[in-house]
Amino acid sequence: MKIKTMFSVALMMASLVLLVISMPVHATKLDDDIESSAKKSYVFKTYLKGDDIKVKSEDGGVVLTGTVSEESHKSLAQDTVASLPGVKSVENKLEVKGEHPAEKSDAWITTKVKTTLLFHRSVSAITEVNTKNGIVTLKGNADNLAEKDLTTEYAKDVDGVKDVKNEMTVSKTPRKKTDDTAGEKIDDASTTAQVKMMLLFHRSTSAVNTKVETNNSVVTLSGKARNTAEKDLVTKLVEDVKGVKSVNNQMTVE
Repeated sequence: MKIKTMFSVALMMASLVLLVISMPVHATKLDDDIESSAKKSYVFKTYLKGDDIKVKSEDGGVVLTGTVSEESHKSLAQDTVASLPGVKSVENKLEVKGEHPAEKSDAWITTKVKTTLLFHRSVSAITEVNTKNGIVTLKGNADNLAEKDLTTEYAKDVDGVKDVKNEMTVSKTPRKKTDDTAGEKIDDASTTAQVKMMLLFHRSTSAVNTKVETNNSVVTLSGKARNTAEKDLVTKLVEDVKGVKSVNNQMTVE
């Protein structure tokens, strides 16, 4: 009986040792997956490809260091990483290199309009944007009048824009439609990050208290809207974000 007890204790000790040894291995794999997923994400490969961003994860706690070209890129990077599986927290130490455009300045407005249009799939991503005294001028080609009008609508709704002059030309021969992701499925973390920033940049939804989650390209929204019209507008805007397959709007009307 004594030998059997000693064997049981030895077996228990061995199990504990194996457990202790395996825990760091599991954590290391999780951290490697987080770092790899961030670098492979659509946001990092598309919008942040010119930035110098280092992603370091330790037990699910992520630290972002390096430099980005625009203030909005800091938020994009953080929102993307925060939505990755296994991430518990994100410490954003990214620095913006170069000059910082003053808030509501023409350069600041131009950047926000360009970024907002990039997220929407129903408008041309190659639209030229210029701003003078808060008035935005759009140039480029639109496939049809509806696309041109939608581009105007989106630009007008960006915070800081006083008016929009849309000088885009409507193509007589519509361009051949191509998949803007070149056949690449946009990952859920990138979709969530795009939706969050898009809602923040649009003046009509910037103050909306919304939680965004994405699962297999289906975006679920929760939070509060001031009225039904605001809730419907959020749904409409989110449906047009690249990577979104459908929207499940669970927001409650105050």
